[in-house]
Amino acid sequence: MTSTLEVLRPRPHVAEVWLNRPEVRNAFNDGVIQELTATFRALGAEPGLRAIVLGGRGKAFCAGADLSWMARMATYTWDENRADAAALAEMLHTIWSCPVPVLGRVHGDCYAGGVGLAAVCDVLVAADTVQFCLSEARLGLLPATIGPYVVRALGEQASRRYFTTAERFDAQRAAALGFVHECVPAEQLDATCDALVSAWVGNGPAAVRACKRLVQDVAARPIDTELRAETARRIADIRASDEGREGVAAFLGKRDPGWRS
Repeated sequence: MTSTLEVLRPRPHVAEVWLNRPEVRNAFNDGVIQELTATFRALGAEPGLRAIVLGGRGKAFCAGADLSWMARMATYTWDENRADAAALAEMLHTIWSCPVPVLGRVHGDCYAGGVGLAAVCDVLVAADTVQFCLSEARLGLLPATIGPYVVRALGEQASRRYFTTAERFDAQRAAALGFVHECVPAEQLDATCDALVSAWVGNGPAAVRACKRLVQDVAARPIDTELRAETARRIADIRASDEGREGVAAFLGKRDPGWRS
């Protein structure tokens, strides 16, 4: 356990990262940002890891920025503010670009920067009682560093509304907008997360990582000659790989592939 995170290994090939500041509703500060960055860099470098679950202890998933940290930021110079924001941007990008798929387990309220933390996860499962809020505009601020990820995950039109109004929206609305993948009663949260993690663990490890990267690389790109050639190269690479050959052989031979042993 770090000072602000709890990292667990509940089963082979799976890691859990828990925000562990329940007394401040898992709000983050510069220390949390540094530890999340270092933790996800380390996990992303583990070749045998196939799934990461990101969750929060206590009542909230993440309430955004810690109040004492915000008080310190109010005294910062422009250069200090920029450096501070750059560290947050680096943390978000580290999680978003982690080669291992990340599942966000959102059990409680998710506000401001916490919405950004949810947005960089690959799959989101939320309890049906969760409230989301991009509250920055209420404070005369804007969700700048989290913006690129939230707009991609929430959608441009919904982001226009919730960035500017700072309204709360519930997990059902988040699911209807495509931000949340599964909205379930709280008592079903862990079972739903476990089923998704099991799907990742049961699939080809290299294929899952390649699929995650594929989505990131082709989203919003024009389907031109260059992209068509690139995707043809990628499928040829994986078909010719040991894992690709084993997967096809197992399917044709009606047996489990080696990575499920």
